[in-house]
Amino acid sequence: MRTILRLTASPRGSQANSHRFSDQLIARLKARHPGAELIDRDLSSNPPPLIDAGFSAAILGTADRSSPALRESERLIAELENTDALVIATPMHNFSTPAVLKAWIDQIVRIHRSFGSTPQGKVGLLSDRPVYLVLASGGWFTDAAPIEAPRQPDFLTPYLSTVLNTIGLRDLHIFALEGLARGDAMRDAAFARAEAALNALLPLP
Repeated sequence: MRTILRLTASPRGSQANSHRFSDQLIARLKARHPGAELIDRDLSSNPPPLIDAGFSAAILGTADRSSPALRESERLIAELENTDALVIATPMHNFSTPAVLKAWIDQIVRIHRSFGSTPQGKVGLLSDRPVYLVLASGGWFTDAAPIEAPRQPDFLTPYLSTVLNTIGLRDLHIFALEGLARGDAMRDAAFARAEAALNALLPLP
């Protein structure tokens, strides 16, 4: 592994719980792959452009990669292609993905470039590589809450899994940080569960 790309999507930056756990994850990856370069992309402080009419016209036309309307899309796809592992650290916003992460997805999920359309459905055109999803939530969405609180809807996990599979990224590993809005004890317990999952997946060399 030579290059790791980390995408962070929280407006809280390095103080975000998702960012903090992704630091541990990246430290573990680097321990296993000394010399690996980290490319950090803070989507909240530098959001990708939203899809506009020029982008739509370009992908519906000849899809010329040199089109000015596709310049940012091409740059982001090439950045992804040139990395050996992808880490996405994001909060869950209103049961789903933050707008800045959705903007990145809309730039890199592109017909004829990162996926193809066939009679059997969409086929990913990118080479698979490990993808680590660090998902942070104030409530619980994977299991029943350990306290008297309802399990909340989760549109984030299935959406990210589906959209990454669409472009060919299927080696997904998910770390859920849940109950973070319920005080220090719950936050510490969430990190302990995620750390146990990390130790099982990537034991120290």
